[in-house]
Amino acid sequence: MKKIAILSAGLFLAASAAFAQSGTPSTSQTTPAVNTEHNPGAPVAGKNSFTEAQAKSRIEEAGYKDVAGLKLDDQGVWRATASKDGKPGDVSLDFQGNVTLAK
Repeated sequence: MKKIAILSAGLFLAASAAFAQSGTPSTSQTTPAVNTEHNPGAPVAGKNSFTEAQAKSRIEEAGYKDVAGLKLDDQGVWRATASKDGKPGDVSLDFQGNVTLAK
């Protein structure tokens, strides 16, 4: 009888733990790791995980050419010079993937 009670309690606890973990994770994060839309407040400071090659590729995918002087600043923003539509300028890439032209 004692073994049945212990086994029942163990099964109850295991089921409770499994139920507690089956909830949907929260998606209320206000600054996603990679943004799918351009953030008007970009560039956003934050821990940047893009490598130099990935940063250059992202900037080029945004339509920029002749990307040069690519450096990661102390705010976690990749900065470089590049040209778009024949016009040179300073560009940046933040941790969300936003590519912006300096104003």
